[in-house]
Amino acid sequence: MTDPQTITSVIVVMPAHNEDRHIGKALAALKTAADALQRERPGTSVSIVVVLDCCTDRSADITAAYVSADPRFYAMDVKLRSTGASRDAGIRAALDCMPGDGTGSTWLATTDADSAVPEHWLVRQVVLANAGADAILGSVEPDPDDVDPAVLRRWLELHPLREDHPHIYGANLGIRASAYLAAGGFPKLRAHEDRGLVEQLRRHRFVVTATDTTRVVTSGRTHARAPEGFAAYLRTLGAELPAATG
Repeated sequence: MTDPQTITSVIVVMPAHNEDRHIGKALAALKTAADALQRERPGTSVSIVVVLDCCTDRSADITAAYVSADPRFYAMDVKLRSTGASRDAGIRAALDCMPGDGTGSTWLATTDADSAVPEHWLVRQVVLANAGADAILGSVEPDPDDVDPAVLRRWLELHPLREDHPHIYGANLGIRASAYLAAGGFPKLRAHEDRGLVEQLRRHRFVVTATDTTRVVTSGRTHARAPEGFAAYLRTLGAELPAATG
């Protein structure tokens, strides 16, 4: 594509549906990552949008504490019952609040409320974006304290943590805002909307970079929130283990 504009603003969008067990850790990690970016690049603005989708637990209360204490945090309530639709709603609401058209210099980063990003998460994404990436596919590792060791070993066999990996995770994704809009955003799919978006980005010949340098740790639970999501996949791996080892 064209020469990239230098990133001057970052919008992080995190959907949540009844995640009060994990969201506090997720928010703390995002605050740390935002602090690191603004120390490294003081002129870069950061907004963190938490999209509360049909929450009936304490997720909203936990988020409200961050919103009241830190002007970079925002919360919005939706009733979409869809991770992809929630991400898209948060992104478009944040972009609507931007003065003028700054989409070429705005970076979108997405994660999940049961995940913890590393401190350098946003710093590294901005470095890669300024070097020419239009989208960044980060790696994900199930929390070793939250998953059966045999399932974790099998998962790592199938998902090696390396550069240029082939995997796509909404819990660790970054996209230039102009590329996101040109590709049509997250498609309205029941599952795998992150894959659909990346397929469109590649079809439009945007530069897509896959890296392990922004690795996110996510919940190893096997109770599925999304019908074909990460938890369901881990449960399937666990069910396959006896046949594979017996």
